Amino acid sequence: MIYKTFLSAVLMASLTNCNANKNMSADSDKAKVETSAPSNNQKNTVYLNEGENKFLSEYQMNVTFKSISEDSRCPEGVQCVWAGIAVANVELMSTTSRPMTVQIATSDLKSKNLSKKVMFNGYEISLVQVSPNSTETKTAATLKGKYKIGLTFKKV
Repeated sequence: MIYKTFLSAVLMASLTNCNANKNMSADSDKAKVETSAPSNNQKNTVYLNEGENKFLSEYQMNVTFKSISEDSRCPEGVQCVWAGIAVANVELMSTTSRPMTVQIATSDLKSKNLSKKVMFNGYEISLVQVSPNSTETKTAATLKGKYKIGLTFKKV
């Protein structure tokens, strides 16, 4: 309960620092590129809806997008001091291991021990998309259960 209250207070404080802006700044464009959909020709990208589970035979692993545990990304249509971050809880299980839940973020954030990439079963797994982005009327709370993520897999 305290965690939710604290998170709400931080979110409200960050939103009060945002000003509506019709012309996106270069920083906002950079943040938008990081969370926008990858091009159709990007290899090894797997898309999952929140709660969806897929067995990926080419990687010999099962991947489940459990939830978004944090979404403090700057809402569309406003200019924020900080671009924010989204954190996806993803359960990974290979054909030879037990399930393991990892957190993958849209940006590296060492202060919270968050990373855009995780290593599992000989692959580097990266979070390349989180959608939809929040808006002034659609908050992270109202988007719960409607998120979609894109993950890339790279053999290491």
